[in-house]
Amino acid sequence: MTAGVPRFHWFLPTTGDSRALVGGGHSVPAGVGRPGDRPGSADRVRPPDIDYLAQIARSAEQLGFEAVLTPTGTWCEDAWLVTAALLRETSRLKFLVAFRPGFVAPTLAAQMAATYQRISGGRLLLNVVTGGESAEQRRFGDHLPHADRYARTGEFLEIVRGAWSGEPFDFEGEHYRVEGAVAPRPPDPLPEIYFGGSSQAAGPVAARHVDVYLTWGEPPEQVAAKIAWMRGLAAAEGRELRFGIRLHTISRDTSEAAWGEARRLLDGVDPSHVEQAQQALAASDSVGQRRMRELHESYRAGARGPARDLEIYPNLWAGVGLVRGGAGTALVGSHTEVAERIEEYAALGIEEFIMSGYPHLEEAYWFAEGVIPELHRRAAAASAASVVSPVSGEPRPAVAERHAEATAASTG
Repeated sequence: MTAGVPRFHWFLPTTGDSRALVGGGHSVPAGVGRPGDRPGSADRVRPPDIDYLAQIARSAEQLGFEAVLTPTGTWCEDAWLVTAALLRETSRLKFLVAFRPGFVAPTLAAQMAATYQRISGGRLLLNVVTGGESAEQRRFGDHLPHADRYARTGEFLEIVRGAWSGEPFDFEGEHYRVEGAVAPRPPDPLPEIYFGGSSQAAGPVAARHVDVYLTWGEPPEQVAAKIAWMRGLAAAEGRELRFGIRLHTISRDTSEAAWGEARRLLDGVDPSHVEQAQQALAASDSVGQRRMRELHESYRAGARGPARDLEIYPNLWAGVGLVRGGAGTALVGSHTEVAERIEEYAALGIEEFIMSGYPHLEEAYWFAEGVIPELHRRAAAASAASVVSPVSGEPRPAVAERHAEATAASTG
């Protein structure tokens, strides 16, 4: 990306896709809120077959996205297998593969990553998902409590990095004991490790072991507080982190058109599906999921209203989280408005944006052809305005003003 423009990734819907908000739900029981063949409607589910996923991957590459996030969970196709199959469908696109460290041995994961890097030409990124749903964990035979899962993740990542050193690595902890763990041919380059977690147990793990800390799309003030918290923990470990955010998007040529689409999505949701989804999500022991639910709590407590009743911050819409677990907010507005919100998050320290939309194929084009060019235009204009005066040696006033605004935003 051009200097001043963040890195953008897209999403691979391995649970399925749809023109409806509820198509391809994540972390929600199968069958909850999935659209049917309604007469006169185009809201049919698109199965996550390899041809459709390849179409999205090729489009993401063509549109300039750096990577695609591929989720993990009961309702997803396996991320390792799907993305490996898509390597020959693409040439540059990276794959941000989500996986749960408790479900595979760390030495094996280190070897899998090394193999993947070799056959892909260095296109693997790793998204470590500790797991915030106890029922989901038990489904895979994992019965550890929430905090212990994060402690295990820390040990897991220490072993993986030790194995990647190319030298035999010994480790003995509470959850793992290995002798001579090694990836004989370490991955080159080492895959960057992405990680999200809002609990007190999650923070130290990220500070010690990961490259990119991810947050879901909360209002800027909350994101700023989370970044400050993580920067402090990382500094205590003598490290620095990069920061990314996970958001949906509805971007159109006009604000009215974008909010019209949000309204269409909301109108297509059956209230009973909202109730079912929220009951399931309320059982989660994920702090991040609880924070997502809190964003639309007042809406659920009142009468069903218009789509903009769920606008919790300018252009930040919490409607997705009514029926979908995980990331529950979307940037909604004109291309210019969405670009402005992205700049606002970037000013706080967010360097990477993982975006998605319903359906994922079409929304990738709306975002890449509308928002990203607008961000490039704004970056070019800011660069031109920041030319230092040959007389005073001071930045021009417009740039100084923007810098002051960004500084104020980053301090919450």
